[in-house]
Amino acid sequence: MVQVFDGAAFRAAMQEKKTLVVDFYADWCGPCRMLSPVMEKLSSLYEGQAEFVKINVDDNPDLAREYGIMSIPCVMVFKDGALAGKNVGFVPQSAMQEFIQKYL
Repeated sequence: MVQVFDGAAFRAAMQEKKTLVVDFYADWCGPCRMLSPVMEKLSSLYEGQAEFVKINVDDNPDLAREYGIMSIPCVMVFKDGALAGKNVGFVPQSAMQEFIQKYL
């Protein structure tokens, strides 16, 4: 299950040094809404290997600035507290799965 995080929850999860798959999105974004069910499916597929979270860029503009989010959806994979990979825009499930798999 994909959890919605705010800045504080994100920073706490980063301290835990685990693999995070973070979907930076906005409620008004059509491609973000298309990506949401894809991320839900992948979160089930990779349960126990990575934590899947969503961060609303409108509610967390400081994080969007910090990570240079210029376009959404933007999926970032963090390993041990460091950015490992970034994918911008909607992609089908197979492409997103291939992207995430590289970092697990």
